[in-house]
Amino acid sequence: MKLFDKVFKFNGGIRAETKKNISTAQPIRKIPLPKKIVLPLRQHIGKLAKLKVDIGDEVLKGQLIAEADGNVSAAIHASTSGKITAIEKRLIPHPSGLPDFCIEISPDGKDQWIEKKAIPWKKIGLDKVNELLLESGIVGLGGAAFPTHLKLNNSKKAGALNTLIVNAAECEPYITCDDMLMREKTHELIQGIKLVHEILNVKESVIGIEDNKTDAINFIQHAIKKEKNISLQIVPTIYPSGDAKRLIYLLKGIKIPKGRRSSDYGIQMFNVATILAIYRFIEFGEPSISRIVTITGNLKSPRNYELLFGTPLKEIIDDAGGQIIKNDTFIMGGPMMGFKLPSIDVPVTKAMNCIISSEPAMIEEKKPVLPCIRCARCAEACPVELQPQELFWFSKSKQLEKAEEYNLFDCIECGCCSYVCPSNIPLVQYYRFAKSEIIEERHEYEQANIARERNEFRLQRLEREKLERAERNALRRAQSSSEEKTKLIDEKRKAIADAMQRIEKEDDKND
Repeated sequence: MKLFDKVFKFNGGIRAETKKNISTAQPIRKIPLPKKIVLPLRQHIGKLAKLKVDIGDEVLKGQLIAEADGNVSAAIHASTSGKITAIEKRLIPHPSGLPDFCIEISPDGKDQWIEKKAIPWKKIGLDKVNELLLESGIVGLGGAAFPTHLKLNNSKKAGALNTLIVNAAECEPYITCDDMLMREKTHELIQGIKLVHEILNVKESVIGIEDNKTDAINFIQHAIKKEKNISLQIVPTIYPSGDAKRLIYLLKGIKIPKGRRSSDYGIQMFNVATILAIYRFIEFGEPSISRIVTITGNLKSPRNYELLFGTPLKEIIDDAGGQIIKNDTFIMGGPMMGFKLPSIDVPVTKAMNCIISSEPAMIEEKKPVLPCIRCARCAEACPVELQPQELFWFSKSKQLEKAEEYNLFDCIECGCCSYVCPSNIPLVQYYRFAKSEIIEERHEYEQANIARERNEFRLQRLEREKLERAERNALRRAQSSSEEKTKLIDEKRKAIADAMQRIEKEDDKND
């Protein structure tokens, strides 16, 4: 075991009140099987999964019920055994607030697994492992929900990797699901790290963890004390240290530029929960059907739960004692980058790492937005070293080309600039607006290009058909003219033959 103290500090960041002790006083809890399981087909980045079941079908726990549609997609599995009772649009936990297709399972109470088999990854090779991971439904469980098999595939394409970084920073306030996982599932986590370390064939594995997680640090230090290739590196508690590029810089001093992947620099990163999911799949044949979720904030008994995907969120809120002060504001994710849920009548999904019942201070009347005083605090806080003030002006005035010139799309929307702004300007909202406008313009431009190309193709097709018709008509006319000539010649020959016969007959009579 190695323990590193040196870190490379990135620019900016903020030291917000973490509020993490609220949900770490009690152990991770499991709740009884719910009466209904609702599994959205969209729980990941990429294309919607394709249905493999129909209403009335009986399914087992872990059975594939929707397969990945292409490479950038993720499969969905039944999280318990039972019967498919509905396939329809339901409200899902998504920033749009719109319903999407879901599969409803009525549990039979048996919780009966499919036949589980360990993956003999050493025999089948990385390509086959990638194929199986595509079918496993595992995505990044840190909140990004990026299909995991793509990271292994990118690692293979990039060539030799040197370092596996395990993201244990969990930098957003309130969220503690990774912290509790590290405390209570330490052995499995370390076994998972060793497994992924071996699969990727890296030289070292580094666990990056914030210094406020003292219990988790102690557990991990004890677990890896005899491991030569696994090290623990403690980083300062400063948001957003858990962002992938920020954590890589903190640990290795390497800046990953725009448009490049960490694998291009010999580094691959996985969140601790994702590592555990990979371990459970390869060692025990268990696809992705559950995760640990922090349920915290304005609740009587906040804690972490290990939950089956599809579990109704309302049942968990009730199990946590309900709200202390009644309101209808629940945030999925952290307070910095999360979003308000349209309702708590939504299911648990792969991307759901935390649900915060908003405390009164979080939903108090917004302070008035004042003019920018050019104090530059936003620039000082920006971890990506952008110029938030300039981006604000360009976004507000819809000078979108200028905003792009100032690297608008490098913004990770962490919210540090908005947090420190003394004028209460919702800076990130302006950046999101500008990004959406640019994306919409590009989409319209692409659609216009497609329409133009289709029109050009149509005109070319019409011209081609016109020429083809003209050629056919000319050929027909030529053939018709040729036939008429042949007919005339035949008629003349016949007339001559008839005349010759008449002459011969007359000559015979005269003789």
